[in-house]
Amino acid sequence: MPAAPHDLDQTFLALPLRALADAALARARALGAEHADFRLERVRSAMWRLRDARTSATSDTTDLGYAVRVVHNGAWGFAAGVDLTMDAAARVAGQAVAMAKLSAKVAEAAGTGTAAPRASGEGRRWVMGGKVELADEPVHPDRTWVSSYEIDPFGVPDAEKTGLLAEWSARLLAAPGVAHVDAQLLAAQENKFYADTAGTSTTQQRIRLHPELTAVAVDPATGDFESMRTLAPPVGRGWEYLTGGYDWVGELDRMPEHLAEKLRAPSVEPGSYDLVIDPSNLWLTIHESIGHATELDRALGYEAAYAGTSFATFDQLGSLVYGSPIMQVTGDRTAEHGLATIGYDDEGVAAQSWDLIKDGILTGYQLDRRMAKLTGFPRSNGCAYADSPSHVPVQRMANVSLRPAPNGPSTEELIAGVERGIYLVGDRSWSIDMQRYNFQFTQQRAYLVRNGRLAGQLRDVAYQATTTDFWGSMVALGGPQTYVLGGAFNCGKAQPGQIAAVSHGCPSAVFEGVNVLNTTQEAGR
Repeated sequence: MPAAPHDLDQTFLALPLRALADAALARARALGAEHADFRLERVRSAMWRLRDARTSATSDTTDLGYAVRVVHNGAWGFAAGVDLTMDAAARVAGQAVAMAKLSAKVAEAAGTGTAAPRASGEGRRWVMGGKVELADEPVHPDRTWVSSYEIDPFGVPDAEKTGLLAEWSARLLAAPGVAHVDAQLLAAQENKFYADTAGTSTTQQRIRLHPELTAVAVDPATGDFESMRTLAPPVGRGWEYLTGGYDWVGELDRMPEHLAEKLRAPSVEPGSYDLVIDPSNLWLTIHESIGHATELDRALGYEAAYAGTSFATFDQLGSLVYGSPIMQVTGDRTAEHGLATIGYDDEGVAAQSWDLIKDGILTGYQLDRRMAKLTGFPRSNGCAYADSPSHVPVQRMANVSLRPAPNGPSTEELIAGVERGIYLVGDRSWSIDMQRYNFQFTQQRAYLVRNGRLAGQLRDVAYQATTTDFWGSMVALGGPQTYVLGGAFNCGKAQPGQIAAVSHGCPSAVFEGVNVLNTTQEAGR
């Protein structure tokens, strides 16, 4: 949502944002930088954790500082500082230019030459080095943006936060069979001011929350145990999410019964099943097999040393059959309450929504300005992000989402169409290879489906496939009424490592003939 200046945190606005930026950018220009940008951030992160309705840990930290990034003589330079004076900002800009000069010398000595495609068995790979150029972006002067929320969680007394978590924990502990309950709330507020030598300047504020409760049941006769988490996703919302934005009481009241049934459920018979997958599980499969695979830096091999590559290589753009023709996937930096939703990215690029997969065909990637220019795209789609003022922006994931079927069926109607299958609810563990191709996922709850009806829970269920086989087996999508925006606070990438929060929306969906494993049998092999 666009914001008026008074919507922004006044203590952040009281900092000398413009003066520091002007000092840094003027110094970078004077030293011959072709491009320079300045980013001042204040990131506040807090955590409240309870064990069996008693507080076990809390934290509340703030990271405040700024960074200057430059392109000088075709090379990157970056430096960061915490001294909020004009002289210090100018010195940091000078350090960034000095780093760019050093980088240019290192590249020249290494003989990397210009960036160019190089044939390999994985499609075209790209070598590092060469002149840094950025895709064009319209100038956005004096823009402000605040994420969509009603109540700032940092304005709510800590006693009220822990009190609500304790009340919910006690509710679970009072249920028969529940032995232990863990509860936690994560909260973050990001304030960013960005300015560059082209004339763009943006001031932004984001709020996000992740509440979570986990109940544990123990069979006293056998010592066997099971655990189950709430399905409520993390969101780009405020305190209102915990006081009326989700059916917390209903979910907490149902959890003990679900947990007891799971504890006595039979182990799954491995084999081929039709799967009905709830959004609370499918979001994670999207994240791992589509979200990461369509990051262009991965597809070009730039992340191979740490985060991995992608089977969806750049030479397959427009031709790779990613999944069935009903598959429509978008990258989106504008979704309301999305964890990766912004007004402008950390390169001054305005938020957008675009196609990644259309009718089952790979049609796009997630880009920053360098990658866009390098590969011939006219513009970045706004995927540059740094998780700290001391980190350089890198290409990070947008809200990558599978679109529902217009006027599509309910989850119950999808289940009714399955003769022999399994209905999967909630995310649990995952495993996927470095190319984002071979994977295995588990869930919080799995229900046998027999003749269109749920026939009780199963244990030890995991589904295994390759990315293209899995998405190619998708035969039905739920309607908009089944669509849920899931997500995570802790997506990791880059060296040094950075963490980003991201959402993934999807409807319920049906997949035919997916290989199901018994995790207990697999572990015993």
